Amino acid sequence: MINAKKQSNDGGVSIKEIIGSTTGLKSSQVQALKRLYRRKIDPRRFISLELARRILNISHEINRQVGVLITRGGEIDGVLVGDAFSILLPDLSGFRMGVGNLKGVRFIHTHLDAGGIDREDLTDLRMLRLDLVGILRPDAAGNPHALEIAYLEPGAEPDGCRMETLTLRRWQEADFQRWIGDRAAILQRALKTGRKITGKTRAIVVVVPAGQRWDAAALLEEIVELAQASDVDVAGHVIQKVRKIHPATLIGSGKLKELVMLSMEKGADCIIFNRDLSPAQLNAISKMTELKVLDRTLLILDIFARRAHSREGKLQVELAQLKYMLPRLSGKYTAMSRLTGGIGGRGPGETKLEVNRRRVRDRIASLERELKHLKTGRELRRRKRKRGGLPIISIVGYTNAGKSTLLNALTNSRVFVEDKPFATLDTASRLLRFPRDRKVVITDTVGFIRDLPKDLLGAFMSTLDELRDADLLLHLVDVSHPEFEEQIRVVETILKKIGLDAIPTLLVLNKIDKVPDEEARRYARRHGAVAISALNRETLLPLITEIQRLVFPETPAVVVNSTLIRERA
Repeated sequence: MINAKKQSNDGGVSIKEIIGSTTGLKSSQVQALKRLYRRKIDPRRFISLELARRILNISHEINRQVGVLITRGGEIDGVLVGDAFSILLPDLSGFRMGVGNLKGVRFIHTHLDAGGIDREDLTDLRMLRLDLVGILRPDAAGNPHALEIAYLEPGAEPDGCRMETLTLRRWQEADFQRWIGDRAAILQRALKTGRKITGKTRAIVVVVPAGQRWDAAALLEEIVELAQASDVDVAGHVIQKVRKIHPATLIGSGKLKELVMLSMEKGADCIIFNRDLSPAQLNAISKMTELKVLDRTLLILDIFARRAHSREGKLQVELAQLKYMLPRLSGKYTAMSRLTGGIGGRGPGETKLEVNRRRVRDRIASLERELKHLKTGRELRRRKRKRGGLPIISIVGYTNAGKSTLLNALTNSRVFVEDKPFATLDTASRLLRFPRDRKVVITDTVGFIRDLPKDLLGAFMSTLDELRDADLLLHLVDVSHPEFEEQIRVVETILKKIGLDAIPTLLVLNKIDKVPDEEARRYARRHGAVAISALNRETLLPLITEIQRLVFPETPAVVVNSTLIRERA
């Protein structure tokens, strides 16, 4: 719950503290505020007449706004004091969401001026998902006269909030339990309208294209594909163009408020950003929205965790996840208190945060040792293949370009294929046989992606090291993608970064069946590439002929039959 209760030495609740600054108040005024905690409200009432009268009297006396947080059971869970113009609510993350995604707590307070529900009240209502926000209205004598309320209702204005004024008689006669039950049911029906109950995580995707070379539509398509590959149901999206990235929340608090409302309307419980978030941004956005927040790196890591099948692949994914997690571990205490052991070096022990960090570091070290051992075995297999004297061809390219499909088409293999990003994580090698008993080893590799996370690239360097033995790289490109030329640049940049740009590379434009013939030929001429469709074996003949020419330059070109032999490497 909120931090209104102070714990006594024996673990019990001894005092309930005032939330807000009491500086400048008399001791008697502070005690009068604390005594509000003792009052119990009939759960069927919005607020009791006596409690409303006391709040108005205290607010008038101290010339500050005063408010209370009331649970559905009628308990006062917070007494708040602000200044003459505003009042700040505490962290309500301790309250769990109930039916209709409401917190199960209402906030009723005073305004010193004649104004009613204002923008700050509506913001609190939306962001915190309160049952309602109420303003106590006094008559000329200072006694309760009316209760002005605002509550969430789909389609209402402004921004999904409805406001009404309850007269003194009406608020005393109304049944709050029935009223809030009706409101929650309306919200719940709105969440279900037009949506499938799939059991999947339901997310709002946020695209912030500032400073990125791709256009917003392409960025949106990519992050949606990644989300769907992670079995996420994309309920909606927001494209926020900003001149300058907000250092704390990436897109600013105003847009975050809109995201909260959109997530409520769509029944989303998660926000996915197309950019990487700093630990501070991740924490700030999570705190403001009270929703699960994923950035692009975490989403990619989740896909990798789902798709890794080999022992080495699983270890590499876990290593990348732990390296991502380590700087994002946070807690109340940030200083390390563990001292060295031995005489004169025994400290007070470790905080929970330190223990978590130490365990993560220990696990990282253990994974790195195990991967090093597996790398040794893989290098032995690589040397064995090299002693066989067989040329090695590796297929590289942007994720979902069709690399596994091409491997299957060339070698009659049955490598797993799926029209999703990162369907292949573990390398697969097969023999491709040419006429005159010529053979090559052809290898499928993990796909690349723009802004590949550093830790992920580092974790998979051992796998990518196999590319160093390649005699030829087939750079496969999805020519039907609107940003395929940018994808070419991304792959070339990554190859250069890992020192593979010196290996001979043949550019192959795939999926020509999805673009007009003349357009495919024009692209092939412009980039000096071979145009194919991995789904149409007849289009592969020019590619196979070009591979022969590059790998076996001393052998005259021979027409190759489209029926090729598959063998395991």
